Amino acid sequence: MHNTATSPTAQHALVLFGHGSRDPLWHQPIAALAQTMAERAPATPVRCAYLELSQPDLPQVAAELVAQGIQQITVFPMFLGVGRHAREDLPELLAQLRLSHPGLELRLMPAVGEHAQVIDLLASIALQAIADR
Repeated sequence: MHNTATSPTAQHALVLFGHGSRDPLWHQPIAALAQTMAERAPATPVRCAYLELSQPDLPQVAAELVAQGIQQITVFPMFLGVGRHAREDLPELLAQLRLSHPGLELRLMPAVGEHAQVIDLLASIALQAIADR
């Protein structure tokens, strides 16, 4: 049995990054995704962080993960469209985090809406709704 504290997976975390909302119901899909991911890959820490209107924010989550010994964080933007937040605000946040945590490796994935698999799945769900009428 290997020690997860020293395995590469244990030193790597994934952050689901959303816009945020004051409405607590808005958070449920992202929290459900984080829960599913934690069940599928229990050795990989999965956290949620938000740009605005919600807590925790990305700097807070990054600081907590670094304090836990995480050396690499992959940020997965939960945006269907790539607007100003994904194009400008998030890269700026990552630049600030790199200054605050120089030993931390930060990786930014494309926004969820840029993945062909997501587009295909959403199309299937929408078309199935018509077929079920």
